[in-house]
Amino acid sequence: MKALLVAESRQGKLLGGSYETLAFARQQGAEAAMFLVGSNADLPQFDGRLYLADVAEAGEYNPEEHLRLLLDVVGRETPQMIVFCHSSYGWDLAPRLALALKAGQISEVVGSKDGGLLVPACNSKLRRVVAAVGATTVVTLQSGAFNPAGPPSGTPTVEKLAVQKASKVEFIGYEEAEKGGVDLGKAKVIVSAGRGIGKPENLALVEALAKALGGEYGASRPVVDAGWAEHNRQVGSTGQTVTPKLYIACGISGAVQHLAGMKKSEFIVAINTDRDAPISEVADVLLVADLKQFLPALTARLAG
Repeated sequence: MKALLVAESRQGKLLGGSYETLAFARQQGAEAAMFLVGSNADLPQFDGRLYLADVAEAGEYNPEEHLRLLLDVVGRETPQMIVFCHSSYGWDLAPRLALALKAGQISEVVGSKDGGLLVPACNSKLRRVVAAVGATTVVTLQSGAFNPAGPPSGTPTVEKLAVQKASKVEFIGYEEAEKGGVDLGKAKVIVSAGRGIGKPENLALVEALAKALGGEYGASRPVVDAGWAEHNRQVGSTGQTVTPKLYIACGISGAVQHLAGMKKSEFIVAINTDRDAPISEVADVLLVADLKQFLPALTARLAG
């Protein structure tokens, strides 16, 4: 199988998610080529063909021109699968490409099974196996679902793409999101609450432990969606990405979106009643316990 991987660059820097597309291709046993609108100064490290369009000419994002460039490369490579990151870039460009090719699209892939692709369902509470019908499939990959086995290496064979400067779109720039409340990215210790805390009143147990450890409390998306915690406390791909020295996950099952935001923490402790919860795969220590009993006891011990 041949795969065309769509790498991403922002403000001259290659984004790390580009290597996740490469990890996915290797998992699928696919021969991979890569497409990038970027700069010669920061190219992906891999041994393969790289189709490069100069970002200074093509623009940081220009859907009309980027689609035209991609279609040109697809015509040359005739891949069976075209792989994007599940990012704002991928959200916009992948369906445009799928429509132009009359190809099936599978979004937010988190794994593969039985010859199909795994995608989340029912607000990530379930997963289902799907497969597109047709010769070509366009996919987007959930951030953090496919980690490279090691540091990137290799030197690509670069083929320059000719850019057409005429366009109906002008890229102006990025607008940074407003930051309010706590910045979890600076915390050395984070104690996070998941759906397993049971009810909003139990968030106080998590907050008390975080205070006893001199850290901050965080939350998973379901806790935030339920209105139990503010959004600036959310950890995950749709919240904040954190790398504290100590991360304690309380009642968090370990959905891919949450793991993407905290798995690079130096030391991870998971407290859960389910010893087989997915978060156990990244935890350094798994405590199988009722957090409503364990957290007050631990907090009291620290205070004493």
